Amino acid sequence: MSADRPLLGILLMIGFCAVAPMGDSIAKLLGATIPLIQLLTVRFTAQVVFLFPIIWWTGTRVAMSPRALRLTVLRTILQIIGIGAMFLSLRYLPLADAVAIAFVMPFIMLALGKFFLGEDVGPRRLTACTVGFVGTLLVVQPSFATVGAPALLPLVVAVSFAGYMLVTRQISKEADPLALQAVSGVFATVGLVGLLIANVGLDLPVLRLVTPDLREILLLIGAGFLGTFAHLLMTWSLRFAPSTVVAPIQYLEIPFATAIGWLVFQDLPNGLASIGIAITMAAGLYIVLRERAMARPAPAQA
Repeated sequence: MSADRPLLGILLMIGFCAVAPMGDSIAKLLGATIPLIQLLTVRFTAQVVFLFPIIWWTGTRVAMSPRALRLTVLRTILQIIGIGAMFLSLRYLPLADAVAIAFVMPFIMLALGKFFLGEDVGPRRLTACTVGFVGTLLVVQPSFATVGAPALLPLVVAVSFAGYMLVTRQISKEADPLALQAVSGVFATVGLVGLLIANVGLDLPVLRLVTPDLREILLLIGAGFLGTFAHLLMTWSLRFAPSTVVAPIQYLEIPFATAIGWLVFQDLPNGLASIGIAITMAAGLYIVLRERAMARPAPAQA
């Protein structure tokens, strides 16, 4: 499908920005009682259960080349690390702070592109990248003073998802996004279930299973559905509008996370963190808009 309906693409990305923090808030609610690996296993199992009927209904091709499958395994590992670090960070940090710190990802991707992939990055974007890091540190500082090292977990999220996005770029031309998410879900579920089975003889606390009550079961189902639906909304938004159009909209996830964090947990960023969030958003939006300007074709010469 051609990307010729930008308004629909923008609306779908706004939907992602609203839904993703809802899934994160449920993970935060469950974090105190459900072990991390069990929570991740349910999250990725739900991804498989929800996506494969859609693939069957749409007739989407799932087969991949050996190269794409190898990259998908790497992508899946990075996704597990990223989501796991986010879920773990939410046990210690307010929702808005964790989401805002993780938004250092565009700056990390820019740095990786320059220093490891040899991409051309001008001084303006590098300056914005530095400013964005400073803004992120302002968000990290009060949280670090309160909870210590766990305040750095969203940085692990950012690094993991920067790698995840770079690997996704390598596969995107040869694999359908819907199939890619479904296959990643299968790989993740198999790997995580394997860890849980291996723990039968080890009895490690992080791999221990607990029996959830009815409320927790409903929340687990909700977290799996919302996480999967959020990624589908993002995927669909990119089918109707180019990334240069919808990328700035992603920063709405921070105010949505702030509102949900306040409604559910009565958490609000403090003054220093709020300044840091504003700086991070401004620097990130500048980079996105600069990328957009650089991508425009030069005007034809008369």
